[in-house]
Amino acid sequence: MKKRIIFDVGHPAQVHHFKHLYWKLKKLGWSGLFTVKDKEIAIELVQKYDLPYKIVGKNKKGLVRKIFNLVSDIWKFLILVKNFKPDIIVSRFSLHSAFVGKLTSTINIGFADTEHTGFIDGITEPFVNLKFTGFSYRNNFKKNHYRYKGNIELFYLHPNLFTPNRMLLNDLNIDSTKKIVIIRFVSWNAHHDVGNKGISFEEKIKLVQKLSKDANVIITSEQELPSEFEPYRISIGVEHIHDLISFSDLYIGEGGSMASEAAVLGIPSIYINPLTMGYLEEEEKFGLLFRCKDVKEGFIKAKEILDNRNIKIEFQERRDQYLSEMIDVTEYMAWFINNYPQSLNEISQNPEYQNKFK
Repeated sequence: MKKRIIFDVGHPAQVHHFKHLYWKLKKLGWSGLFTVKDKEIAIELVQKYDLPYKIVGKNKKGLVRKIFNLVSDIWKFLILVKNFKPDIIVSRFSLHSAFVGKLTSTINIGFADTEHTGFIDGITEPFVNLKFTGFSYRNNFKKNHYRYKGNIELFYLHPNLFTPNRMLLNDLNIDSTKKIVIIRFVSWNAHHDVGNKGISFEEKIKLVQKLSKDANVIITSEQELPSEFEPYRISIGVEHIHDLISFSDLYIGEGGSMASEAAVLGIPSIYINPLTMGYLEEEEKFGLLFRCKDVKEGFIKAKEILDNRNIKIEFQERRDQYLSEMIDVTEYMAWFINNYPQSLNEISQNPEYQNKFK
């Protein structure tokens, strides 16, 4: 192989998913390229991490607009693939990656962790050569489905890869005598959000007001924040969000990915959202995350956590138990890609081979 690889990014969070994998493969002699949508945060992240990238298409809101824009994205991506000539394309079940991979006979590796993306998965899955998911993923693909002991968040927050930057705390203008609570509100315009809705504006106001009486409340949102929430916005670089989570005392909100990020960092996590995923249920099983049906239930649980003086010790012990059953998924995938196709024969015959990466 020429050792050339494309990481196709459909959402800014996927930059985190693939960045360490790129760096490990680069040390092994691979040339890589990130393809991103023209979305501010994604471009800012690849620039912050000094990752090689090309812009392929614009990010469109709404399912209908995404579908109409698909033809243009496929064409642009096809031209890019023909020029770069990758051996492997890696994505999160990207439509244009799957189609172009098939058209150009390029090996396509797809990751999935969200079970309710059935519409996109149903179109994409037949064209993906190798499908990787955690064992917690509840769906089964027809063929070429390989499971690993871990989840997407461990690709960048495993302790082998992530050490929080304590200097961040010195730069935050917050009351050091109070605990830190991070609240996440989501935009609800992703294709898998169709037919669902989140916490109402009135409920958000009440939640913030109640929690801010005894804690430093920090709000992060995919939407532009209403003026009522501006006092709770904090200005940090996008690359420091995980440092902030790791020094917080509680996460509460609608965002599943951030709920999982907090959980794998050993930070108490409360998830308020009707949509659930296998990886969140797995973290709940280890006592790292709590799923609540509404804001009222979520606040009661938040108060219980914030009033527990020993909560951080308890959660770090739970996290240690959780990590003892997981692998370093980035190291595992770097080995798999660098040794493909022999590695495929290895894991097909011996799925437990991945335990070498604990």
